[in-house]
Amino acid sequence: MSVQWDESEAARLTAAQLSAEGVVAVAFTWVDNAGIARVKGVPVRRLAEASAYGVGMSPVFDVFLADDSATTSRWIGGPGGDLRLFPDLTRAVPLAAQPGWAWVPADRVQQDGRNHPGCQRLFLKRMVERALAQGLTFRAAFEVEWIVQRSDGGYPTQGPAYGLQRVTDLSDYLRDLLQALEAEGLEVQQLHPEYSPGQFEVSVAAEDPLAAADTSVLVRHTIRGVSDRHGLRACFAPAFEPGGVGNGGHLHLSVWRGDENLFSGGPGRHGLTKEGEGFLAGVLEQMPALLALGAPSPASYLRLVPSHWAGAYACWGLENREASVRLVAGLPRVANAEFKSFDLSANPYLVLGGVIAAGLAGGGTLPEEVEGDPAHLADPPPRLPSSLDQAVEAFSASTLLAEAMGEPLYEAVRAVRRAESEQWAGAAPEALIAATRWRY
Repeated sequence: MSVQWDESEAARLTAAQLSAEGVVAVAFTWVDNAGIARVKGVPVRRLAEASAYGVGMSPVFDVFLADDSATTSRWIGGPGGDLRLFPDLTRAVPLAAQPGWAWVPADRVQQDGRNHPGCQRLFLKRMVERALAQGLTFRAAFEVEWIVQRSDGGYPTQGPAYGLQRVTDLSDYLRDLLQALEAEGLEVQQLHPEYSPGQFEVSVAAEDPLAAADTSVLVRHTIRGVSDRHGLRACFAPAFEPGGVGNGGHLHLSVWRGDENLFSGGPGRHGLTKEGEGFLAGVLEQMPALLALGAPSPASYLRLVPSHWAGAYACWGLENREASVRLVAGLPRVANAEFKSFDLSANPYLVLGGVIAAGLAGGGTLPEEVEGDPAHLADPPPRLPSSLDQAVEAFSASTLLAEAMGEPLYEAVRAVRRAESEQWAGAAPEALIAATRWRY
């Protein structure tokens, strides 16, 4: 089934409304397999036309690496071919931190109107439709962590981890960020200092999976825009300095059948329903392979280490922040699972699509839960991959993800992971961090 588009009155009304709000140009964005948000800008006066006919963009970006070099894959790569970007105007929003600009996520379609098999956003849509055919829906949200620095390399606050002093020192900056996010229609639930120097975290309300992935992109680029206006740089990379805890991009997800949250009110452990436990068991089983989607940078494995609350072990537990799958129990409306191994070098559409595919193929039972730090147990659970090479091996063995993603997307992702792994083989942590610190 191909993406439907038109040059309807709705598109012209959107353009007129944006123009009335001072918008001059619209950023059409998608996220590549290296986790980089790419863009084509369109004058707002051309928005209706671009919505009808799309905007051209080469498919080669599916095999771009984080440093803007490129590899190739069996199906995608090289200078030939072209795609069309079609905006999802239901998400069009003026950017509060970049006056005169609006943002809209885009799907990628082939020249003949068929869906591009390498489009990550369309992959997520397929997985949502697959779940809906089974009567399941989801509520999802990504936590966004970032570190701010001044242009001279210093931290704008010396406040302690989770300390009120950081909020006091940067109260104007944080106030402007909240105002910008809310002006863009986002519902912020929490904003607080994190563990590392100059580090903060923002959490937004759960949405359907596609909206949650779109929102993750919008939140990060809003943070970047507000930071720039305050003379700061925002880092979302998984590793900021050797030995540091880095930035996570934890995914929170709940699974629903009608009005029933499958992670609450059931007869299983901590209120899990049988179906909810089966979903989590499927994700946990595929977690080594899912790291190729959710921890896709060689630098991800500088963060993904034991005893750092990063989820370095293939295990689950109630409110256990060292487990890769943390069950957040509570009232039926808020019970969810947090997948802690993921970071913000990931493409959020790939992460959510992969998790949904793994969960839908589950149906088994979870192993015994882990309490406390798995690294301190006499018989610890299996360690998740400790390098991108190991994650790629697990990904290459996952027939489940290969089927769900389709061969062109699956092969392109694997080619990018292998190329980045080879690119940084044997590199010192300092060099790897320096190369990736400001890329995501």
